Amino acid sequence: MIEHITGKIVHTEADTVVVENGGIGYLIHCGNPYRYTPGAENITIYTYQHVREDDIKLFGFAHREERRLFEKLLQVSGIGPKGALAIVGSEQPKLVVEAIEQEDASFLTKFPGVGKKTAGQIILDLKGKVGEIVPTLAEGLFAPAPSESDEPDALTEACEALAALGYTDREVKRIRPKLKEENLESTDAYIKKALRLMLNA
Repeated sequence: MIEHITGKIVHTEADTVVVENGGIGYLIHCGNPYRYTPGAENITIYTYQHVREDDIKLFGFAHREERRLFEKLLQVSGIGPKGALAIVGSEQPKLVVEAIEQEDASFLTKFPGVGKKTAGQIILDLKGKVGEIVPTLAEGLFAPAPSESDEPDALTEACEALAALGYTDREVKRIRPKLKEENLESTDAYIKKALRLMLNA
C-alpha cells in the first residue's frame, strides 16, 4: 500500500488532484481537491489504494484520521469508495463519528447516496468502532471560532472569498487569528496572505 505521496500539486479538477513526484504524476481522487492549490510544493497526501479487477485508484486525504474513517466506512455493506469519500470529503469527520456513536441517522442521510437504510447500516456496523478516531481529530482541528466583531471588512470579505474557493470553515478558522494580526489594505492582500499561510500550515 502507498502510505502517502509528497510532491507538487500540478492540477486539480472536480474530484481529483495530480501530485508530481520524481517526474511521475499521481492521479488521486479526493473529496475536496480544491483544498490544494495548484503549484503548491511539498504537499503530503495520505493515500488509500483501491483495487478492483478492472480498475486501480488512489484516494487521498489530508490527514491519516480521515483515511481511517474512510477505511471504516468501506466495511459497511452498501458503501463503496465513492460514497465513503463523499462522507469523509465533507470535512466533518468528528461530526460523522459523533452521529454514528449517538445513532443520529438523520445527520448521516444528509450525505449523497446515503438513505435511511444505509444510515442505519452505518450505525449498526460501526457504532463502538470509530470512537477512537475522535480524540486525534478533535485536537487542534476543531477550535472554537475566533471573534470577528473587531476584524476589518477586508478580512471578512477575504474569508468569504476563501470559502467560495472551496476552503473549509476549519481551514479558514485556523489562519484567521494570524490574518487579524496583519494590517493589510485590501481584500486581495488578505487572500494572498491567507493562501501563503495555508501552504505553510
